[in-house]
Amino acid sequence: MTSEAPHRSAQSARPARSGGPRPPEGRGHMVRRRALTLLIIVLLIGVPAGYLMISANQSRASGKDKEARYSANGLTQGWPSKVQRRLYQVPVPHPAWWVATYETNNWKTSRLYVEFETTDAGLSAFLTGMGVQRDDLEPDSITIGERDREVTGWKFDRPGIWSGLVNEQRNPAPTHEVVVNEGKPGFPRVYVVSRTVP
Repeated sequence: MTSEAPHRSAQSARPARSGGPRPPEGRGHMVRRRALTLLIIVLLIGVPAGYLMISANQSRASGKDKEARYSANGLTQGWPSKVQRRLYQVPVPHPAWWVATYETNNWKTSRLYVEFETTDAGLSAFLTGMGVQRDDLEPDSITIGERDREVTGWKFDRPGIWSGLVNEQRNPAPTHEVVVNEGKPGFPRVYVVSRTVP
């Protein structure tokens, strides 16, 4: 009997759970709770919407800025990216040096301009990679138009052994205009304009 008494008294010492109503919320607590709820709603809706607007504006502006910057500077030294080489089907060979590129995009046409110097074997590999042969080069043929020459600053009036070809393909495959200067024996200089319609 004595062992049950402390057990009962411990149970009775616990506060009884009551299903009754909570005490009314204080005004300060209610204001803080509503302010926190409003802040969470603004963060969940406003921040992503604002980010999307800023991102869209930056993307549009960066495209215009990029084209303006490259138009002002012409070709940029460096290899085209792997994505550009695949998209525009411009297989720059190894070895190649003095590589320079420039890309323009608009809603109508995208163009990749590439210039490089290579070896005779590199030129043959490059042309084969585009699906044409060295025999397809026409002597004294400048196939890159005046508009594209103005964009890049290319001048094909220097001394040399000039030849060119146009590799027309059906959309969405790009069309290539290639000009080669073989005035430096064993080390041809290659100029390419690859044009694709999105």
